[in-house]
Parts: sequence; C-alpha cells; structure tokens
Amino acid sequence: MNGQPVNEQAGIFDFEKLVRDIPDHPKPGVTFKDITPLLKDGEAFAAAVAALADGWGEIDIVCGIDARGFILGPPVAVRLGVGFIPARKGGKLPWEIEQVAYSLEYGEEHLELHKDAVHEGQRVLVVDDVLATGGTAEATGTLVRRLGGVVVGYSFLIELDFLGGQAKLGGSPVRSLIHYA
Repeated sequence: MNGQPVNEQAGIFDFEKLVRDIPDHPKPGVTFKDITPLLKDGEAFAAAVAALADGWGEIDIVCGIDARGFILGPPVAVRLGVGFIPARKGGKLPWEIEQVAYSLEYGEEHLELHKDAVHEGQRVLVVDDVLATGGTAEATGTLVRRLGGVVVGYSFLIELDFLGGQAKLGGSPVRSLIHYA
C-alpha cells in the first residue's frame, strides 16, 4: 500500500511537487515539509483525500492527530461517510479524557481523546500529515485501543522513511502518499 495510488484520480498528481521545503524550521538543521501549496490546489487536495481514504475496507470513524490531522481527517471522514474525532495535545479537550504520555526528542508530551470518542469494536482509521518518528501516531493508536477501538490503519500524506516511524506502529497497515528516504 505504501506510496501507491489507490485510484486513478490520485495517480494523476505528483503530490511531492506540491510540498515546499522550508530549511531550518522549526530549528536549525530541520527541513519542514510545508503542505500548504498542496492544500490550496483544489484538485490535488481532493485527489490526496481520495488516496488517503479509499481502499481501507470498513471504517467506522476517522481519528485526526493534532494539528494538521484536523485539516486532512475531516474530508477523509466525509469521503468515507463516517464521523471524525480529534486526538488533541494535552489540556485541550473540555470533557472527560483518556490520556497517554509519549516522548519527543525534546521532552514529553501528552495526547488525549474524549472517553466517549471511540466505542468497543469500532474500526478506526488514523490520519495525519506526516509520519516521522512515529511517537504521536503510536500514542494515538494506544488511546484508540484503550477505549476499545480497533486501529484499521494509518494514513499519512508524507512519510519520512529515514526516521523509521512505521516500526512503532505495531505492524498496522500504513499508507503514505509521499516518501522521503
């Protein structure tokens, strides 16, 4: 599945050409992958959403990861005809939560879902813009499973292969439209 177009509409776009590199952001030595040029191209955005959504089988709900997963997740959910739930950074959700801590290169962060976000046996597709080290996606999967859900797979616009993030996702299926080796 990784990197392969899942429908003819997706196959006509070179998504990588619509991603802008921003050197030394957010810190020196890091090249930020800016997806805003892709998002502002309506046809490419629609094709990316189709490629992220299609071919997963039965999905009950889409979970988008804070923050750019909130841009990609809702249109994926609409395409699939299902609802959307946000996995938020710590302290952002207003109701009862399930929380998990995960490590970042510069410390620890928390991720949260509302306790009623996922029900027993629900099939969940996790969506985000970038799979890097895999910590945030792993934390999201942990939360979904704690609440009784089943992670059907992870769908990303970009994967930074050299960081090995897939290794943290427990062998779950991963689809990434753009790969950087």
